[in-house]
Amino acid sequence: MAGPLNARFHAIAALGLLAMMAMAPAWAGDDVAPPPPKSAEPAFADDGLYQDLGGRNGIVRIVDSSMAVVLADPRILHQFDDTNMERFKGLLADHLCVVAGGPCIYTGHSMADAHRGLHLHNMDFNALVEDLQDGMDKEGIGFRTQNRLLARLAPMQHDVVTR
Repeated sequence: MAGPLNARFHAIAALGLLAMMAMAPAWAGDDVAPPPPKSAEPAFADDGLYQDLGGRNGIVRIVDSSMAVVLADPRILHQFDDTNMERFKGLLADHLCVVAGGPCIYTGHSMADAHRGLHLHNMDFNALVEDLQDGMDKEGIGFRTQNRLLARLAPMQHDVVTR
C-alpha cells in the first residue's frame, strides 16, 4: 500500500512536465506562431476534474501561484530566462484546462515539439512538478484532485524528458 509520501513522489514526477513546457524556446517570443490546434475538443470529455480545479478561473490562479514558485526555484529558474511569461502562463492555463476536460483550446506546440533539443532531465521535470503542487496547495486544491491532474499529465513525460 502506497503512503501519502510515496503518492506525492509519483505526483511530483508528473508535474515536472509543466515546468518543461515553460522552457520551450518557441514560446519565448510573441512573434512565433504556434501550429493550429489538432482539435478543439477537450482531451478528456469528463469535466469533473476541470470543475474540481475551480474551472478556468481556478486554473489561472493555480498557474499564477505555480509560476511564482517556479520563478523563485533556483533549480529551474534559469530555464525560463528567455520566456515571455505572460504568454507562457496563458498557454499553460489553456493546456491544463484541456487536460482537465474543460472547454478551452490549447494552441501551443505538442510536448515533443516544444521540448525537442532542450535536453531536459528527470530532475528538471520533477522540480516543476513539485512547484506545480506547491501552487495547487496554495490555491487549496486537495491532494486527490492534484493526483487526478498529475495522472493525466504523467504520460507526457516521455515527450519532455530526453536525457
